[in-house]
Amino acid sequence: MDHFSRLAGRTLLTLAVSCSIAAQAQTLETRIGPVSMEGELPAHESVAKLYSELDFQQATQSYLWALPLVSYAQWQEEFQNKLGAKSGDLMVLNSYEDKLGVITANATTPYILGFVDLNETGPLVIELPPGPTAGGVGDFWQRAIIDMGETGPDKGKGGKYLVLPPGAQTPADAGKYYIAKSETMNVLVGFRVLDPDPAKGKALVEQFKMYPYSKRTEPSKTKLLSPGGKAWSGTQPRGMAYWERLHQIIQKEPVNERDRFYMAMLASLGIEKDKPFQPTPAQKKALEDGVQMGELIAKANTFAKRFPGAQFWPDRQWDTVLNIAEPSQRVAFYDQLWERSAWFYEAVTNTKGMVSKTPGLGQTYLGAYTDKDGQWLDGGKSYRLHVGPTPPAKQFWSMTVYDIDTRCLIDNPQRKADLSSRQDLKKNPDGSVDLYFGPKAPDGFEKNWVQTVPGKHWFSYFRLYAPTEAYFDKSWKLDDITPVN
Repeated sequence: MDHFSRLAGRTLLTLAVSCSIAAQAQTLETRIGPVSMEGELPAHESVAKLYSELDFQQATQSYLWALPLVSYAQWQEEFQNKLGAKSGDLMVLNSYEDKLGVITANATTPYILGFVDLNETGPLVIELPPGPTAGGVGDFWQRAIIDMGETGPDKGKGGKYLVLPPGAQTPADAGKYYIAKSETMNVLVGFRVLDPDPAKGKALVEQFKMYPYSKRTEPSKTKLLSPGGKAWSGTQPRGMAYWERLHQIIQKEPVNERDRFYMAMLASLGIEKDKPFQPTPAQKKALEDGVQMGELIAKANTFAKRFPGAQFWPDRQWDTVLNIAEPSQRVAFYDQLWERSAWFYEAVTNTKGMVSKTPGLGQTYLGAYTDKDGQWLDGGKSYRLHVGPTPPAKQFWSMTVYDIDTRCLIDNPQRKADLSSRQDLKKNPDGSVDLYFGPKAPDGFEKNWVQTVPGKHWFSYFRLYAPTEAYFDKSWKLDDITPVN
């Protein structure tokens, strides 16, 4: 080989080595910072960083996915451990204090509800008395199984319902019942009494029965309980407590086919069915970061909704808060993950009656999170809401104020969170009403005022019970919440 060939060979070798070294030294700028690369592959020292990001993403998405399940599990746990309610007991929530633990509770009518573990009871019989009620049975993903009362198959005339757990056979005497098939072992049974007469409402509640199908020939009396002033909270826990509650309820429930990929994510984070929850330090870090970011995204997804049709009137700040097309949370080609996450971060339960499209039947909910200028509602400022004459509600309307942090009734010194057409409000000559919200009552409008808390933000629901055609065709409009001096 001549001198020129040897020199060319050494040059090519030097270039190859230089290119190799250059490739090894490359970095790729990404959302999580620079990632060291070896050519087209991540460098070995980058792999742990990428897996850390994957675990964080899995934890964030799992938080949002699990919101409805953790919400019911937390509520059930609080009823049991703080209020002494066992499976099959009914809790009567009547007063302002009773309802302080319920996410976005209706402050106008009483709630009668209880959690039932079908692992313990097997098929469950519910006897609903006739009368003006609205309610139903929901599974632990907060999917409506069946409505009861005015929007249910009994149409307010009462009747017997039979709730079947997953895999249960329909009994031979099924014709005696309205059949409800659950996809989870735990269910919520609840209803509201719509009669404004407290005595009639109490009598109706006392006729309600709930017992195992196996004891239908000698049913025991349903136990009625009250919080009795005890503090409790159905708000989803924060931090590692969120994941502990999720792990706890997963042990009691079958895995639905649609959730298997999320269960794979959870397994990567140390949360599995039939296994103890013992996360490694790396998994714990991902879970703690994920629950923090997950809730921040949940707040954006809830209080600044971006899905189509959320804004009810194009020129108003009011949202349609319950954007789940069907109680099953399912549309043609997907399940409504983000609509579901929004509703079950700010609220609990779902029935067909709550998304009524029939004039004169069910309820509807409008939510306001900002004033007319799009600014968050501030507990230190004063606001007015003008409610025009003849609101489209066959039964009644109500305006309720909630705390942003807990999503529960505002916990104010006034001990009042709502204004409604069932109250003795001061009206304008044309029949319209001006409602006020702020730290101090405006002179002469004390009856029309809800006290807000400085230093805290709030939001509101405007409910229409038995909405009429003017709501559905949008010929009646509700003004925006307006700041006042």
